[in-house]
Amino acid sequence: MKRTHTCGQLTEKQKGKKVTLQGWVAKRRDHGKLIFIDLRDRYGVTQVVFNPKDSREAHKEASKLGKEFVVQVEGRVAKRPKGTENKAIKTGKVEVNATKLEILNPAETPLPIEIDKHLLAGEDQRLKYRFLDLRRPELQRNLVLRHKAVKAFRDFFDKEGFLEIETPFLAKSTPEGARDFLVPSRSHPGKFYALPQSPQLFKQILMVSGFDRYFQIVRCFRDEDLRADRQLEFTQVDVEMSFVDMDDVLDVMERSMQFVFKQTLGVEVKAPFPRFSFEEAMNIYGSDKPDNRFGLHLIDVTKELQGTSFEIFNKVIENKGVIKALRVEKGRKTLTKRDVDKLTEIAKLYKAKGLMSIWVKGKSIPCLPKSRQRATTLFCL
Repeated sequence: MKRTHTCGQLTEKQKGKKVTLQGWVAKRRDHGKLIFIDLRDRYGVTQVVFNPKDSREAHKEASKLGKEFVVQVEGRVAKRPKGTENKAIKTGKVEVNATKLEILNPAETPLPIEIDKHLLAGEDQRLKYRFLDLRRPELQRNLVLRHKAVKAFRDFFDKEGFLEIETPFLAKSTPEGARDFLVPSRSHPGKFYALPQSPQLFKQILMVSGFDRYFQIVRCFRDEDLRADRQLEFTQVDVEMSFVDMDDVLDVMERSMQFVFKQTLGVEVKAPFPRFSFEEAMNIYGSDKPDNRFGLHLIDVTKELQGTSFEIFNKVIENKGVIKALRVEKGRKTLTKRDVDKLTEIAKLYKAKGLMSIWVKGKSIPCLPKSRQRATTLFCL
C-alpha cells in the first residue's frame, strides 16, 4: 500500500509507466463502458479511467465509488485523447488507465457538507465538519502558505544570529495587558497557573542572562472580547534584541518581511516602509496600527466650526475637544439617507454617540462652504 506518485505529480514524462496512487474521489462520471474519477490529494488531481478492457474487476469496483471515498489505484499512465486535455491543472495532459482498485475507506452519502467553493456551507456546519472543510483546496493552500511563512521567519532569524528559545506556557499571572486564562493545579488545590498573554516575563530573564538575540513563533492566550483581528488564542512572531536602538529593530523587521514575502509568494517588497509617529497615525487614521491603504483620512475641522450655532460643537470646542470629519467625495450623490443611518448605527457599535453628516460645497474642504462647486460630505465624529 505504497503510492509511487502523488495526484499532482504525473506528466507526459511518465507515459506508459505503471503507477500507484492513493487519495480521495473528488468526482465520478459514469459513461457506461467507461468510468472516470478525479482522484485528489493535497498535491493535486489526476484523472483515472476504468475500462472493462483493462480490468473488469476494477471497473466493477469503480461503479460503487462515491464522493470522498478513499481509494488506492494501480494502472498505467497514458496521454489523454486530443481535445480532452485540461490545461488548468498540471496533470491535465495525462490520465491513469486503472488495472486495480482498492477501496480503503468508503464515505457516507450524502456528505454533511459539500466540498465545493460554489456550494459553501454555513460557518457552523463547516466548523462541525472541520475534517471535511479542510479538504477544500483553498484551505489547504492557506495552511501550506502558513507553513512556508513560519519556515521563512525561522530561516531569516537563524541567518541573522537569533536563537529560537521556547518558554513555559504554565506560569504565574501578570497584571499587565488582557485577562489571563487560568488552569487549575491538581497538586495544589485552589491554586492556578496562567496561560501567557505573551512571553513577557521570560523575555526579560533571557535578555539579562546574555541572550542578546532571540525569537519565538509563540502561542498566546488572552481572555478578552473577540475582535476582527484578535482571537482567544493566536500565534505571533516575538523578537527580542539587546544593545540596539529603534532603527536597528525596524531594520531587522523590515528585512524579515522582505524575506518572508519573497520566499512564500515570490513578491519583492520595497524598503524602508512608510513610518508614522504615534501622533500622526492617530490624527490621520484614528488608530496606532493604521492600514495606509485606507484613503478615508480623518480631517480636523475644529477651527472651521468655531462660532457655529450648533450647540454640541460649541460645547466640544469650549471643553478643548477636537472635532474630526471623514471627507466623502460627491457623497450627496452616492449616499442616501438610509446609507447615512446605517453608518450611524455602525459608529454607535464602536461607542460613538452618533454621526452627523454635513453637505459641503466647494474645493476648500475642510473649510466651511465658500463656493458652489462640487459637493462633498463630511461625517463629523
